Amino acid sequence: MLFVLFQLGQDRYALDAAQVEEILPLIGVTAIALAPAGVAGAISYRGVPVPVLDLSSMTLGRPAARRMNTRIVLVRWPDRDGALRLLGLIAEKVNNTMRRNPDDFLDPGIGNPDAPYLGKVATDAQGLVRRVEIDKLISPEVHAVLFAQQAAA
Repeated sequence: MLFVLFQLGQDRYALDAAQVEEILPLIGVTAIALAPAGVAGAISYRGVPVPVLDLSSMTLGRPAARRMNTRIVLVRWPDRDGALRLLGLIAEKVNNTMRRNPDDFLDPGIGNPDAPYLGKVATDAQGLVRRVEIDKLISPEVHAVLFAQQAAA
């Protein structure tokens, strides 16, 4: 299985590449007034507005560093109704991939109820890589804010 690698601070994370639609440069993100913590705003992708989360803000409590290798990773997020929606994820140092068997990822023994999207870990010569569970990124409260207008339509 192929994974897209990125960093948050000094730690490495992996996204299932099968759920990635496209990796974009860090283009202009339009802020959403009074958005929940971690919501960076929205972008227009092929004429469609797409909400964008800042993974550094969500995980580390600070916005992602604006670097050449900071990207918006567009993922197909499974809505609670079963529909796939596009969701942008701002991530730092998006510059590599790895192939691993999903069974290589093991329970780290430490969980965080405030970050259920942080999944199992695998090890390699560089240390730990933590898997990000895309389907657990958005709480019901944030979902209601991000997709309220689409639900009303």
